Amino acid sequence: MESNFAIIAEPSRRAILSLLASSERSVGDIEEKLSLPQPSVSKHLRVLREAGFVESRVDAQRRLYRIKPEPLMEIDAWLAPFRRFWSVHVDALERHLDQIKAVPRRKSKKR
Repeated sequence: MESNFAIIAEPSRRAILSLLASSERSVGDIEEKLSLPQPSVSKHLRVLREAGFVESRVDAQRRLYRIKPEPLMEIDAWLAPFRRFWSVHVDALERHLDQIKAVPRRKSKKR
């Protein structure tokens, strides 16, 4: 069985998860939004479902998929100790941008 990291390493699966983060969607909707063929979407959804990232429910003639947060929470917990590495850089960028806004721009002389 693939690890959670291997499963979300595939770009189409990440794109599907990003779509499902806002609302549940049908296979047809995912196909349309991502411009992927139906067999490809179905294959990726099967992998995501078997790994526990998504679940589905039947609504009349279609199957709707939604995110199951537990595997993502496990990844988030694993990443927690590493956040300090990028949060320092993000904070520094924010300070730099604040300084740029605070300095009035001088008009340059045209030659």
